[in-house]
Amino acid sequence: MSIKNWPLGERPREKLLSRGPHSLSDAELLAIFLRTGTKGMDAVSLARALLEQFGSLRQLLLADQHTFCQGPGLGLAKYVQLQASQELMRRFLDEKLMRANALTNPELTRLFLQSRLRDQAREVFALLLLDNQHRVIEFNELFFGTLDAAAVYPREIVALVLKRGAAAVILVHNHPSGVAEPSHADRLITERIQAALGLLDIRVLDHLVVGDGETVSFAERGWL
Repeated sequence: MSIKNWPLGERPREKLLSRGPHSLSDAELLAIFLRTGTKGMDAVSLARALLEQFGSLRQLLLADQHTFCQGPGLGLAKYVQLQASQELMRRFLDEKLMRANALTNPELTRLFLQSRLRDQAREVFALLLLDNQHRVIEFNELFFGTLDAAAVYPREIVALVLKRGAAAVILVHNHPSGVAEPSHADRLITERIQAALGLLDIRVLDHLVVGDGETVSFAERGWL
C-alpha cells in the first residue's frame, strides 16, 4: 500500500508536522529523506531495508560514496544531498557555538565536539580558543595521529594561542576506539601544556576526551 493511502497520523511527513521530528523512528526520518520508494516497496519499507543492510542509521550516514550508492533506491544524487545536509548541521553547530560562552553551554560544546571528532578514524588533538569572556574564537584541529595516538607539541600550541590572542583554551582529542577514558599519557601531556601556557597567564579550562557517545571532562574529574 502506498504511503498516500495510510491514515494521516501514520504518514511520516504529517506525523512530523503534528508531533515533531523527535516522534519519528529512524526509518520514518530516512523515508522523508528518500521521498520515494522502489518498485513494490514504499519509502518506509525501503528505509527499513536500508537500515538492516547497513546495520544502523549511523553506519548509513558514514558510508563512503561507493558503498552508499550500492544501496537500493540510493545513488549519487542522494549521496550528495546527504553530505550537504550533514555539513549544514555541522555549520549550524559551529554558528551556535562561536561567540557563545563555552563554560555556560557545556552540552552545546560537547555536541559540537562530538559532531567534529566522534567518527574520525584517527586520533585528532584540537583546541577551542577562548577570549577573556570565555567566548569561542576558533576551533582548531592542530595535531593528527594514528588509531591510538597523536604527537602533541606544546610549543606549537603556545604559538597558536599567542597568534590568535586567546585568553584561555579548552583542549580536546578523540579516542577512535570509542572508549573515552583518558590514558596516563593524556594526563601527562595536559600537565605539560598547562605548564607552558601558565607561564603566559593563559588558562587551560578543561581537557575533553571524545569517545563514541561519551565525552570525559578533566575539569569534572578534578584533574585541572
